[in-house]
Amino acid sequence: MSESCWQEQVEEIKKRVLIQLDITQENDEERLLEVIDTEIIRYSKERLLSLEQRQKLRKGVFHSLRRLDVLQELLEEEDITEIMVNGAGKIFYEKDGAMYLWKQHFSSVEKLEDIIQQMVGRHNRVINTAQPIADTRLPDGSRVNVVLSPIAIDGSAVTIRKFPKSPMDMKAMIEKESISSECAKLLEQLVKAGYNIFISGGTGSGKTTFLNALSAFIPETERVITIEDSAELQLQGIPNLVRLETRNAGADGSLEINIRDLIRTALRMRPTRIIVGEIRGGRMFGYASSHEYRARRFFKYRTCQ
Repeated sequence: MSESCWQEQVEEIKKRVLIQLDITQENDEERLLEVIDTEIIRYSKERLLSLEQRQKLRKGVFHSLRRLDVLQELLEEEDITEIMVNGAGKIFYEKDGAMYLWKQHFSSVEKLEDIIQQMVGRHNRVINTAQPIADTRLPDGSRVNVVLSPIAIDGSAVTIRKFPKSPMDMKAMIEKESISSECAKLLEQLVKAGYNIFISGGTGSGKTTFLNALSAFIPETERVITIEDSAELQLQGIPNLVRLETRNAGADGSLEINIRDLIRTALRMRPTRIIVGEIRGGRMFGYASSHEYRARRFFKYRTCQ
């Protein structure tokens, strides 16, 4: 069965499922799967389907209705580190350092737009023609960047950076020869001594992974505050941890909360150490000249690129 034919079947069964569901009631996953199974059985009487095809259709329809449609299968593969959507018709993914074109695509531009709103809305982010760029994250911690059309000329672009369920520690980095044991020992001493540490590098070079590994050297007795545009850090072994995240201005009148605002309030939260993520603009360096700010022990993570 070709992918285009499979997607047509998914859309057909999905229409039948939606007709059968009572939209006035809350349908849990078990109820939804029951209806999907019933409609697949009916559909298979019209067109001969193998057991494998039925199972694939079941998953495809469920993902389309309750998950992130054709992206869900990629999200569930642990070896995939990046997912890139270039409009509704092209999806690429990165696996083991190589990039591949995904065999599936969104059924329509409208479906892609629905998925974008679903991803962005989960964390009270707003994206529309007035604000066509947004950063957010998925429930599993994956980082998401969205640029809507027509800013993205060939169709709305979505980039998803996945993170491993278990963050890589310094021991694993040494085993993979990403860093020498001598360098790791020096960094451990610097972290424990409270030195300011800047981590910078190109896209996908491992900045987040490296910082997560370094965080294991922070003494458990310290109070750590993280400040990020979109929370993605997976700090290890820090019981007294406060995570702060920026917010865009909302249509409901809620004001923007930016990194500078969060640093100002973090200084009043009795921090031992502040970790600032993804510094993208020059404004941060002007604020860093504050004597009070320089007196604190903190990491600066991701300098401007």
